[in-house]
Amino acid sequence: MGGSPRPKAIVVGAGIGGLAAAVTLRRIGMEVEVYERAGELRAAGSGLSIMSNAIRALGTLGIDLGLEERGQVIEHVEMMTTAGRTLRVLPYKENCAKLGAPSVCISRSELQAALLEAAGDCPISLGAVATGFSAGPDGVRVRFADGREAHGDLLIGADGIHSAIRRQLTGPEPVREAGYVCWLAVTPFAHPRLTRGFNGHYWGKGQRFGLHDIGHGNAYWWGTRNMTPEAAREWNGTKADILRAYQGWAEEVTAAIEATEPEAVIPVPAQDRPFLERWGEGPVTLLGDAAHPMMTSLVQGGSSAVEDAVVLAQACAGSGDPVRALRAYEDRRRAHIRWLVERSYAMSAIEQEERPVPRLIRDAFMRLAPKSVLFKPFETSMSADLPTRASVPAGAGR
Repeated sequence: MGGSPRPKAIVVGAGIGGLAAAVTLRRIGMEVEVYERAGELRAAGSGLSIMSNAIRALGTLGIDLGLEERGQVIEHVEMMTTAGRTLRVLPYKENCAKLGAPSVCISRSELQAALLEAAGDCPISLGAVATGFSAGPDGVRVRFADGREAHGDLLIGADGIHSAIRRQLTGPEPVREAGYVCWLAVTPFAHPRLTRGFNGHYWGKGQRFGLHDIGHGNAYWWGTRNMTPEAAREWNGTKADILRAYQGWAEEVTAAIEATEPEAVIPVPAQDRPFLERWGEGPVTLLGDAAHPMMTSLVQGGSSAVEDAVVLAQACAGSGDPVRALRAYEDRRRAHIRWLVERSYAMSAIEQEERPVPRLIRDAFMRLAPKSVLFKPFETSMSADLPTRASVPAGAGR
């Protein structure tokens, strides 16, 4: 990149996408400053899966976060009825091996720790609530609510679904609400059904449950239930309410809920946004949920943010023009991300189906469709056309 020998990127947001951007941009030799609105860096007490595509993408920059040791490689994926009867086993491990990297289920706190370790001495400013930005010939300036300003050559908005950077680029936009709540939790848990690398998905009438081994004696579980968008946004029930919602389900489902401390359960309304075609202008772009929040059905929320960060760094490493590099990053990601957002939304509606006939069709398809057909959406989601291994400057990221 032209200009100063170490161009500087301002990253707003220290979630998965923002920290991944800090790691990848420092890896190619850029100076990075991260600004986070929260007063402390504390990951939400839930889990997620980092899929093969994200791990493979990081490898193109020579980055290994050690996620297999921090979490648990996904080995066994079962789709089941509410009673725990198997509808289908998905060939996740073997298909991930064909894609060149494992998929790992991990707690958000362990993933955050891995990213912070990889980011090294990157400065991270907390309590920094971004209120706007201005761009000019000398780069971009970001303003914060407490009067601070930050100046850099590039601005990366990685500040989540309610991004202040996106709001200035696009104007006010309503979120798209799917009409169900998600309960999320990580808890110490042992059960005969929770074998090593187990990932179970239980499908019911307008509700689902997921149970995942994340290693080290811990499980990540999530539950969903249809309700009005208003009720999902404002849900303030108890653990007893959640247990009642899963009364009569498989024993391991209720056992996982019972094993969880009430304060460890996080309720989240199911929300995304329709796909945004234009992610930036001038020296400003968006990344992760700020650019493309999506439903969880293809398990690509966190992974696509990591992949964004890699593609962004690849574009910047190969360009002498920072602004052109941002447009190249956006162009490279647009088609694949559009497919992820739209397909995840459509799959979410099928998974949350309440009507008897569509549910019978859904479950019959799961039992009878060829494995190659069942896995195809996940294979496509993990098969973005990534750049080849980047040339990393000597000493970069140290």
